[in-house]
Amino acid sequence: MTVTLYTRAGCHLCEEAERVLRREQAATPFHLELVDIDRDPELVRRYGVRVPVVALDGEDLFDYEVPVDLLRARLGRVGAD
Repeated sequence: MTVTLYTRAGCHLCEEAERVLRREQAATPFHLELVDIDRDPELVRRYGVRVPVVALDGEDLFDYEVPVDLLRARLGRVGAD
């Protein structure tokens, strides 16, 4: 599984989303890819100020925050602590 975090520098919500993803990564191994949207004009057009965005295997799942229960369900860890 690949989880992609679309982010940008100086984004406090992005930093929090990364912390949540790294905690979950410790329990459920997945590849975490960080993508700075400001390095690609197409991504800036696509996401604008709508960051962070979390995608799983190319499918956008969450904007702005990462609901841990929904993330775990998508990772196959329903009810995990």
